Amino acid sequence: MSNVEAEVADFQADYHRLRGEIAKVIVGQETIVEGVVTGLVVGGHILLEGVPGLGKTRLVRALAQAVHLKFARIQFTPDLMPADVVGTTMIIADNEGGKQFEFQKGPIFANIILADEVNRATPKTQSAMLEAMQEASVTVGKQTHDLSSPFLVLATQNPLEMEGTYPLPEAQLDRFLFKLKVTFPSRDALHTILDRTTGYTAEDVVPVLDAERIVRMRRLALDVPIARHVQDYAIRLVEATHCDHPDAPDITKKFVRYGSSPRGAQSLIFAGKVQALIDGRFNVSVDDLKRVARPALRHRLILNFEGEAEGVSSDDIIEDILTKVRATA
Repeated sequence: MSNVEAEVADFQADYHRLRGEIAKVIVGQETIVEGVVTGLVVGGHILLEGVPGLGKTRLVRALAQAVHLKFARIQFTPDLMPADVVGTTMIIADNEGGKQFEFQKGPIFANIILADEVNRATPKTQSAMLEAMQEASVTVGKQTHDLSSPFLVLATQNPLEMEGTYPLPEAQLDRFLFKLKVTFPSRDALHTILDRTTGYTAEDVVPVLDAERIVRMRRLALDVPIARHVQDYAIRLVEATHCDHPDAPDITKKFVRYGSSPRGAQSLIFAGKVQALIDGRFNVSVDDLKRVARPALRHRLILNFEGEAEGVSSDDIIEDILTKVRATA
């Protein structure tokens, strides 16, 4: 077995160990769990959307318990201020009676951040996350503070139709690798959930990965090669989300106001590389990109008035794009 084959096998083993620990408390939702782990590996932030009670917060806590990383939870509310997230500079008295300014770090200074109900905070507070999510740093005054590595934001939000929510700014949405929709569990899964949560059968989640191992997994994922025609397919998928592009399908031209940014293509390729490693391959295929297209692009499409009025979803448009855009060898 070559070194690359051995590294891919180790990646698969660690991935399944992590999945196994999360599965102790999260029943079903395989696609959601896979997406969250993908975000951890490549350092891509994840937005989890679903009505209350579906286990979004529990999933993030399970992930945090399964790794040796610092975890912090920020409960987003309408009165939350940016300083409550990033920290603030305070006047501190020293032993000699003098005073000096000292920066008090906020909860953002952790490895895994649970931004719970992120769309219940005002846009001003939501924007405090922008620099942290893109640059892995925080600037307060004239001082820039680097965040720990790995750094991952897992945000939960209720559907926008629910009372007391604010739409996330487009600039913040674009910084999420995936938007994952958490759906109601199946009947069998619900039986298992009730068996676990209404008795004394809960299992403890134990840490199986540390920061060093996660960084090595990330480096391996980034080293996965991608053929030119596969990368070209990712580009053409993103181009097809723009209503003014000549190759855009009719549904895009009719219902989309703004399409995906280049970050959409980056997300497709990052996630496609992880998909390849999960399947035991050291190359990205077109099918890998198709599997991650919906979570990678759905939050990057802004519908026009006609699309919103007719109840067209981003997933409907992406589904049509996947059928219209052909792969070329």
